[in-house]
Amino acid sequence: MEKETARSRADELKKIIADSDYLYYVKDAPEIEDHEYDALLRELAAIETEYPELLTPDSPNARVRGEPGGEFARVTHSAPMQSLDNALGVAELRSFRERAAKALGEEPEWMCEPKLDGLAVSLIYRDGALETAATRGDGTVGEDVTRNIRTIRSLPLRLKDAPNGVVEVRGEVCMSREDFAELNRTREEEDKPLFANPRNAAAGSLRQLDVRVTASRRLKIYLYHTLGAENLGVKTQKELLEWLASRGLPTQESSRLCASMSDVEQYLDEWGGKRFTNSINTDGVVMKLNDLSLRETLGSTAKAPRWAIAFKYPPEEKRTRVIDIIVSVGRTGALTPTAQLEPVSLSGTTVQRASLHNQDEIDRKDIRVGDMVCAHKAGEIIPEVLRVDTDARDGSQTPYKIPPVCPVCGADAVKLPGEAAIRCPNKSCPAQLQEEILHFVSRQCMDINGIGEKLIAQLTERGIIKSAADIYAMSENDLAELDRMGEKSARNITEAIEASKSRPLSAVINALGIRNVGKKTALDIARRFGGMDAFINASEGELAVIDGVGETVAASVRAFFGDERNRETVERLKSAGVNMSEPDTFYESSAEFAGRKFVFTGELSLMTREEAQKKAESLGAKISSSVSKKTDVVVAGANAGSKYSKAVELGIEIWDEAKFIDSAGSTGKGR
Repeated sequence: MEKETARSRADELKKIIADSDYLYYVKDAPEIEDHEYDALLRELAAIETEYPELLTPDSPNARVRGEPGGEFARVTHSAPMQSLDNALGVAELRSFRERAAKALGEEPEWMCEPKLDGLAVSLIYRDGALETAATRGDGTVGEDVTRNIRTIRSLPLRLKDAPNGVVEVRGEVCMSREDFAELNRTREEEDKPLFANPRNAAAGSLRQLDVRVTASRRLKIYLYHTLGAENLGVKTQKELLEWLASRGLPTQESSRLCASMSDVEQYLDEWGGKRFTNSINTDGVVMKLNDLSLRETLGSTAKAPRWAIAFKYPPEEKRTRVIDIIVSVGRTGALTPTAQLEPVSLSGTTVQRASLHNQDEIDRKDIRVGDMVCAHKAGEIIPEVLRVDTDARDGSQTPYKIPPVCPVCGADAVKLPGEAAIRCPNKSCPAQLQEEILHFVSRQCMDINGIGEKLIAQLTERGIIKSAADIYAMSENDLAELDRMGEKSARNITEAIEASKSRPLSAVINALGIRNVGKKTALDIARRFGGMDAFINASEGELAVIDGVGETVAASVRAFFGDERNRETVERLKSAGVNMSEPDTFYESSAEFAGRKFVFTGELSLMTREEAQKKAESLGAKISSSVSKKTDVVVAGANAGSKYSKAVELGIEIWDEAKFIDSAGSTGKGR
């Protein structure tokens, strides 16, 4: 084939494939069979192989190419990517509309769109071709994810009927509920940590250094905003969405133009039910001023536009029946009761169990087997029994008491004075050992990637691991002989075990699982003593005076090291080469942080909240989970809620992510 003929045919094939992708991935209405589609791709690939110069960035064969890259480059947005203020009820939404109408001197039209639970991105098309893509970041600076965004099949690499020059569009990268469930099923089988929700999965997938991983995650994207829309000849949000769709860009087809507040409320009512069956997770509705020119009149605050707001639905509550109450055993021996429920759909998933925490909680709510109860998902994630419908009782229900023996090993359970939990005192209990190992290898402790629940079950059942220290005695051959464990996986795990030996003392202390000693307390202790020997030999009095420790924790520490088996575990860890000191260089005092109490709320973009807290602690800050008069600084990310409001009410200093990063002198690494 002559080169010009090949060029013409390649252009034709690109258009046919792009149209097919739009129909298949956006409209869910394919017009050609899979084998025909594959044949078109192969024909185009053959042309591009013969004439490499014809392999352009807008070719479907260029979507997934190359080896894993390095860190993401930073991108400064041409205009800030603001977050939205939230309305937590219809009354707040009405107040927002009234303020807008008063400022405008008229009753405007509103465009309502489902609030997608995704990762905000900005895309730049130059002369019709996708040039760059960036995450929202802190609203001013994001990360360049162009290579990753190209893997999203529903996104056109070249716009239809594209105008000359630059077009910047913005939207959300999401993952469907179905793909999210499948991804977590796969990760569970591979003993990998599960994603908490579709948004986290989408964010983590888009920020993969290996684009092949991103491509495998079946991400979706929806666009809803364009900078400089007036230059495109559109005057309203409705026209803008139509313009985006006409260029082949995926948009939500469930948006609606509302002429009055009653229309808005009708839309809210409809989506209150639809949101749980929608393929993309959504927890609210965005209400935007339809007339683009009027938006300039209302303007924006430093944080959010005054012409748009996000309405958030309250958590869904449903009635169901408690079929049974079962008890599991945790790593500290705590016997935790869980309600087995008649299957009920909550927030889009089927719920069959909910933790009841302890006997005191069961007694407080008077939960009995056979009861009809009201259940919901706390934070739209964690199933919880809210209350019992006592009027529905027929006399067959009787008060429930946690059995007096461990359900796993049969040891007599005990309840210590001042504690709510009932515990199994048998340190050799198999259930405790498995939970102990799972805690030890977790990210906040020794951070040994690849060792999950199923693998731990095999290791403990076969007697390979009888204590945490046995992890460092395992060989690659020990692992390779386990079920569903290949040589490569075994090698990766042994490398992760070796790398964990350099973790700081604070991580080791946290990993030991001392009762009442968590990540923050472990860090306070590590800073005070610097080495494991000094910590082990410290008296109760020396421990109790440490800020953040106190008498209860001090007693727990002394009781822990009073058990010779625990001291032996530490000695074995030392012999294996595990680090037993806290590096002084990690802690660098800062006047803006030292001794001040920080609270983090909302979603950070350039680092996880855990990383931000760790950075603040390394600079001398104290971290708290609640806002009070004693709080010095609240760091507020996107979608900050009640903690932010309380900080404003109390007049507490508030930092955004950019201020925190600037003060801490770090941009973080993200995930």
